[in-house]
Amino acid sequence: MRVAVPRETQPAGGEQRVAIVPDSVKRLAAKKIEVSVESGAGLASHASDEDYKALGATIESTRASLFAAADVVVQIRIPTAEEILELKEGSALVSLLLPLVNHDLVRKLAEKKITAIAADMIPRTTLAQMMDVLSSQATVAGYQAVLRAAGLLPRFFPMLMTAAGTIAPAKVLVLGAGVAGLQAIGTARRLGAVVEAFDVRKVVKEQVESLGAKFVEVDSKEDAAGAGGYAKEASEEYKKKQAEAIAKTIEKCDVAISTALIPGRRAPVLITEEMVKSMKPGSVIVDLAAEQQGNCELTEAGKTVVKHGVTIVGETNFPSTMPIHASQMYSRNMEKLLLHLSKDGALKLDLKEEITGGSVITMNGEIVHARVREAMGLEAKGA
Repeated sequence: MRVAVPRETQPAGGEQRVAIVPDSVKRLAAKKIEVSVESGAGLASHASDEDYKALGATIESTRASLFAAADVVVQIRIPTAEEILELKEGSALVSLLLPLVNHDLVRKLAEKKITAIAADMIPRTTLAQMMDVLSSQATVAGYQAVLRAAGLLPRFFPMLMTAAGTIAPAKVLVLGAGVAGLQAIGTARRLGAVVEAFDVRKVVKEQVESLGAKFVEVDSKEDAAGAGGYAKEASEEYKKKQAEAIAKTIEKCDVAISTALIPGRRAPVLITEEMVKSMKPGSVIVDLAAEQQGNCELTEAGKTVVKHGVTIVGETNFPSTMPIHASQMYSRNMEKLLLHLSKDGALKLDLKEEITGGSVITMNGEIVHARVREAMGLEAKGA
């Protein structure tokens, strides 16, 4: 089986990661999986063509030659319609796809008879942990979000005892205690901030407190923990009490970092314009849900703006800002996934198996994923 690694093209010129790093090439080769790399694919993450060749990869000078010999194309960003046309009919694609909302993309992949494997749909099970790209990249995002906030905040993060007096520590509120949120909590604490955190899933309270943060309680017995560790939609009554709790906390904070997402849905609005107005001048909001319309009502995706004296960061690709380790982690995820989906160096897909069935979206010209079919308004396969 030959795996192709193209240069990332989305967003144009801004993606610095690469899907497979040189270190993975040798391990894949030991399992009869050959790797071809488009020339220059790893340069932004500081991996040269020579680095790849030294570990057994083949370097292709053009995308056409790369895809022509590929059984599986592995990339990071969601492919464009033009990129789908470049793929060889009948080949496989492993990539972030967001198939629950990108319905036209799914149709195009099916029409081209591409076996589309969504890296963002891998079930969050114990067995799949080493394949979970959302978690690995969220680790980078949570870390970088705090560093960005610290760089923009016109105050110190830690408490300082100086000859000029005592400097109080910054107060940070983290909304959402998933992988990104927990990493943000840990990073902010290491920088010396006082941290509070909110999540609709009561089960994460212990994790939040174990990192030295205070858990923001909502006066409700409702628990919005959903399947696979994700949050589900909360009731309107809960949302009202949630907004009251966040409003009461955020007005005292210097930094808010929001990470709340619901799969296949618009990110929930947790920070209203009124809440932004209540924050201290010079405060910072980093919205990690910006790509899915944001947790803050005033977030502008891809931009950093100042509204009501508060700096609001709408960065949509924090992992790309730390390309060496982000690429390394993504690559290890891909190694484990490719090995799971193959046998004796060939792709072997059993849709009845949990990880395979959970991540394969299109196959043999059909849309085969039940949740995606439902989201697209299609009848259940075989009905």
